[in-house]
Amino acid sequence: QVQLVESGGGLVQAGGSLRLSCAPSGRTFTAYAMGWFRQAPGKERDLVAAISWSGGATYGADSVKGRFTISRGNPKNTVYLQMNSLKPEDTAVYYCAATQTSHSGRLYYLENEYNYWGQGTQVTVSS
Repeated sequence: QVQLVESGGGLVQAGGSLRLSCAPSGRTFTAYAMGWFRQAPGKERDLVAAISWSGGATYGADSVKGRFTISRGNPKNTVYLQMNSLKPEDTAVYYCAATQTSHSGRLYYLENEYNYWGQGTQVTVSS
């Protein structure tokens, strides 16, 4: 059974930074793409950023472009979300997600394309 373990959430003032980390434990994949979603109270869960297995392709939602960066670590099974210039509207529970893939450069955008999810980590940005 694969589990995704997230870390790095917390409380920060507007304009500050946080870095979220996500790593799989248990049975590991041979290749997988990953994404970060977030869900604010009373709202749907939305894709924030995604990265291909190769790390060569990335996606960022319009609301976070220029502020958030998704990357893969070394080894590649760790994924980070660097969040800068945080705003109160970034407050949400952030979820890491992964999906096995045979396409090293493919990105995945939809919730139902992801098979594995982390437990979520709270990010709160105060004004």
